[in-house]
Amino acid sequence: MQTEEKLLIRALQGETLERPPFWLMRQAGRYLPEYRATREHAGNFLDLCYNPDLATEVTLQPIRRFGMDAAILFADILLISDGLGQPLDYREGEGPILEPVRNLAEVSTLRLDNLHTKVAPVYETVGRLAEELPDNVALIGFAGAPWTVATYMVEGRASRDHAIIKQWAYGDPNGFDQLIDLLVTATVEYLGKQVDAGAEAVQLFDTWAGALSETAFQRWCIEPVQQIVTQLRQKHPDLPIIGFPRGVGAGYRTFAKTAGVNGVSLDWTVPLDWSVAELQGEVTLQGNLDPRLLVIGGGVMEAEIQRILQTLDKGPFIFNLGHGIVPETPPEHVGRLSEILRG
Repeated sequence: MQTEEKLLIRALQGETLERPPFWLMRQAGRYLPEYRATREHAGNFLDLCYNPDLATEVTLQPIRRFGMDAAILFADILLISDGLGQPLDYREGEGPILEPVRNLAEVSTLRLDNLHTKVAPVYETVGRLAEELPDNVALIGFAGAPWTVATYMVEGRASRDHAIIKQWAYGDPNGFDQLIDLLVTATVEYLGKQVDAGAEAVQLFDTWAGALSETAFQRWCIEPVQQIVTQLRQKHPDLPIIGFPRGVGAGYRTFAKTAGVNGVSLDWTVPLDWSVAELQGEVTLQGNLDPRLLVIGGGVMEAEIQRILQTLDKGPFIFNLGHGIVPETPPEHVGRLSEILRG
């Protein structure tokens, strides 16, 4: 089956389909016993990301079990900072730990030279998936958007208030721009290689976009995404691109109208009727079930699934969550969601 026949690609090209395609953020993950077994075999999280055999396997696991319409490459948004030469570790119970980059001298130690060598296993994984996925399943590559990747690089770990990065960004915006510019270039390179290897669409995750003021959101979220989209399309003019500026509220409108993406992924706080009126004429909508409802299951989950379908499926639409699956999600609830969406 050709790429243009895949439901996800058709939806991102602006088609309104009889059945919306679906996939779920973090669909390969700790809620699946087969993933936990593979992760244990890998030893640690980074070894799993950099092992094409195992990364391919965990990407395929939810497709085998639930029959999603798309698979998303199993990797991590911080592999790009690792590839730039910033030491990265994942500690159980703490998440990512990095040696912080907090000034221009430290930015100057980061190098694009070794990016592709370091993350070459990711491209190998994409190539294997392109060969092994069922013909009707689209392959999504991804990267973190520059602002969100920068938050980890500067803070050194996940942050609740982003105080350190805001101190730099707001206090020395021209200096901070140099880190963002580096990440724009690296992201274009990284996603371009994923597409060369076989990715049919890409998603940019801007998880912490909602931490910024309106003007800062424009400068460090929308404008970098515009640059990435423009540069990717110079080589891949028909590449479908999804943006996910989580938590930006009414800022979704500006993002949808100006970022240049084909699709916008909605977090679960975004009102559906507003999304139809303000966004769906501009882009394909993706979302936006609260992941906690997938944990609860039953009638409350099924009622919200139906509400989302009935509101969003009159225009171009991809069913997804408002963020990633949480580890305590019962797999049978994902199975039930799949049954409902497939009719």
